[in-house]
Amino acid sequence: MKKLIKNGLIVDGSGNSSYYGDILLDGDKIEKIGENLQCEDAEIIDAKGLVVAPGFIDTHSHSSMLLFKDSLLTPKIRQGITTELVAQDGMGPAPVDDKNLSSWIKAMKGLEGEYDVEWTWRSVADYLERIEKVGLGPNVAYLAPHGNVRMISMGLDNRKPTEEEMTLMQANLAKAIDEGAFGMSTGMIYPPCCYADIDEFIQLGKVLHDKDAVFVTHQRSEADSILDSMEEILTIGKESGCKVHFSHFKVCGKNNWDKFPKVLDRLDRAKEEGMIVSYDQYPYVAGSTMMSVILPPWVHDGGTDKLLERLKDADLREKMKEDIAKGIPGWDNFVEFAGLDGIFVTFVGSEKNQDVVGKNLIEVGKCKGKDPLDAIFDVILEEENIVGLVDFYGTEEHVKLIMSRPEQNVCTDGIMGGKPHPRLFGAFPRVLGKYVRDEKSFTLETAIYKMTGKSAAVLGLKDRGLLKEGYKADLVVIDYDNIIDKGDYTEPNQYPVGIEYVIVNGEVVIKEGEDTGKRPGKVLRKNKGMEIN
Repeated sequence: MKKLIKNGLIVDGSGNSSYYGDILLDGDKIEKIGENLQCEDAEIIDAKGLVVAPGFIDTHSHSSMLLFKDSLLTPKIRQGITTELVAQDGMGPAPVDDKNLSSWIKAMKGLEGEYDVEWTWRSVADYLERIEKVGLGPNVAYLAPHGNVRMISMGLDNRKPTEEEMTLMQANLAKAIDEGAFGMSTGMIYPPCCYADIDEFIQLGKVLHDKDAVFVTHQRSEADSILDSMEEILTIGKESGCKVHFSHFKVCGKNNWDKFPKVLDRLDRAKEEGMIVSYDQYPYVAGSTMMSVILPPWVHDGGTDKLLERLKDADLREKMKEDIAKGIPGWDNFVEFAGLDGIFVTFVGSEKNQDVVGKNLIEVGKCKGKDPLDAIFDVILEEENIVGLVDFYGTEEHVKLIMSRPEQNVCTDGIMGGKPHPRLFGAFPRVLGKYVRDEKSFTLETAIYKMTGKSAAVLGLKDRGLLKEGYKADLVVIDYDNIIDKGDYTEPNQYPVGIEYVIVNGEVVIKEGEDTGKRPGKVLRKNKGMEIN
């Protein structure tokens, strides 16, 4: 049945001025946009007093396993997200191999949480075919994770690849993209990604260039060594010719805030050099990831099983505490830049340690009657690394500064858990309500562009991200006067208000703020630079 959205303020995702009009949907496409449109057999959606925009595109999502439990991806769809880009930070469900599967599943649980799913897939193609069958709410796009590609090519060891292994890695990356991945994600603070040097990434970047795919990176440092880290990423882009996209861009820690002018200057120079550089950002002063990032890099060598063995060794624990206290050159030391009182437990895998969820590391120490580091080491060990964190790193001024840049698009980086980061539920509405409507940091048209058209351009999506005739019918209808996020760090599991309708591939998934039961989402695949379903 056709659908006719009437009388809305249309913000088309291009950044151009908004205008009032109607939009006629036919099946999964936008048929016509204009004034006073009529269609006798269409379902009417009255958008008078509301904003009509393209569906939001989340370019940094950790939903690759959550979708098996909640195929609607409720925290995302309820904030207007119609397309998710998963397998971030160099870690994802595929590709995998039998030899490393057990260790990799444990590593993934630490990043995305624990789900009762049998890993029947091995390749990217296998995984995408599997999730096509679950009945998706939003569309899902995939990145080839560097950690996975490296693992199936040479294992989890901390060493350089041989020439043969490097060739195999390039072939495995090319295969993943041919099977549908839109690019490669890297997590340069996570094993095994952190074991790779710049030459390895340049060689893989050449594959991305040839495939017109994007290099998406959690760079090696977002703190003390951020300038060197940025230089590494930009060199990878220049030497390989690939497009570069920084994940969750930020500068962490008080002692690094004076680096902001040089950080922004380096972005300016990259543009002058003709590079294609972009980044995404969530609108909060705290981040979130797995708790084991507080451990020195050497603790991770060989994967999660080896990490757990080292946590059982009293002498190695003392070495860990010494390295955390003194630091290691080039390592982003979360305890140093956030402080023990600025790192909070968001989730654990079992009931045994539920008493520490929501507590900072000082409070965890008091709760367990131990030194804070020993206490959290115990929790990581007992939970087999299934522990999440929130860390406070920045200021509102810096959030706005990064948000205002032309390279920026909005993301959530949301990870499901007991008390997750509130960005999981509210990142996009927070930008619209707090930063656009209330604080007037930039225009509504610019904000919607940063959520839709800009994000689509980063991925190379050819028919989503804009309200345009012939494009896919992914739309969101917004009560702009009232839209806002509701969750905070104490009670994050709260849906935003102001998202009235969410339409995915022409089907209404959220109607007047409620789930309709429809699951029209598609798996999006990249093939020779073109998006196909």
